[in-house]
Amino acid sequence: MLPPLIFPDLATYLLTCLILAVAQMVYVLFGFGAGLIAVGSLALVYSNMQDVVVLLLLVNLPAELWVVLHSRREIRWRPILGLASGIALGIPAGTWLLKTGDPSLILTILGVFLMVVGLVFLRLPAAGTVKPPAALAPPTGLLSGLLTGLFGTGGPPLIIWYQLSASTKAAFRGNLMTIFLMMTFVRVPSYLVGGLVTAPRLWSSLAVMPAVLLGAWLGNRLHLSISEQRFRFLVSILLVILGLLQVIHR
Repeated sequence: MLPPLIFPDLATYLLTCLILAVAQMVYVLFGFGAGLIAVGSLALVYSNMQDVVVLLLLVNLPAELWVVLHSRREIRWRPILGLASGIALGIPAGTWLLKTGDPSLILTILGVFLMVVGLVFLRLPAAGTVKPPAALAPPTGLLSGLLTGLFGTGGPPLIIWYQLSASTKAAFRGNLMTIFLMMTFVRVPSYLVGGLVTAPRLWSSLAVMPAVLLGAWLGNRLHLSISEQRFRFLVSILLVILGLLQVIHR
């Protein structure tokens, strides 16, 4: 007898595996982007967004652990802790704003900002050599936390921070995913306490894990083979695409 799953049929299961494999490939290749791909795509398949959010949270964990472990020499804890302090304050503030106001204008402004920043980065081949002042880490984290509370995605400010400061693609990916792993460690227990991690969602995450691991393996192979310059270029392009999606979805 099969354990309870969230997939209504085999076709939905296979489509979910395909989407998550692509999302994990991008996530491990760049250190971000899994939510943009998976949540947006799976929302067209599942009526219950809680299923999608919890599933993605659980399947992201192995990749985050693996990348952080293998990038430990690249991780710089001082800026991470500064960013994390702002994130911790920003998430509840963003949640409050979500309950009390209309976030559409904020998201549109964010989208335009990301497109401009991405285009600027395309003109700056030396990106990665700028060291933002340590005092800017908490405000950057605060903005990231606000966006996480408002929209469930706080990656853009962190991506910009490490696009400016990370000297290598390994440092960019490793430091970003360290912060995302810290967020995961906070979210998993809170989801457990809130009853969101149900047996069907847990079994479903295990059922799609082979596809997820395959996508992660492909992403790491691409990460190792791509040049530093090409990596920076693609990150900038992804920022422009991310910003454009925020604008057109309003």
